[in-house]
Amino acid sequence: MQRIGFSHLLYKATISLLQMGVPKNIFLKQLGEHIRDVRLKKNITQFDLASTINKDRQSLQRLESGNINPSIYYLYELSEGLEISIEQLVRFKIEKKKKKGK
Repeated sequence: MQRIGFSHLLYKATISLLQMGVPKNIFLKQLGEHIRDVRLKKNITQFDLASTINKDRQSLQRLESGNINPSIYYLYELSEGLEISIEQLVRFKIEKKKKKGK
C-alpha cells in the first residue's frame, strides 16, 4: 500500500496547474492520454484494467478521453491496477495548447 503524501502531491500539482493557467479540460485530456499510454506500454486492454480495478470499460474509456475528473481513490485504484506508484501516474508533462495564430 502506498503511504506517501499523496494528498500533498496532488496539492502541489493543483497549485502548479493553477499557476501555469492550464484549463481543467486540457489537464484532464492529457491525464487520460498519459494513463492510456502507460496502459498500452504494459500491453493491458481497457477491459482487463477495468476488470482488475472493478470498473466498467466505459468508465475507463471516458477517463482516457479526458471526459471525467477522477477521484483520488480512482487514481489510487488505477495505480494499483497498472502496478505503478501514484506519483508515476500523476507526473507527466503538461502542455498548454497554443492559441491559433501564435
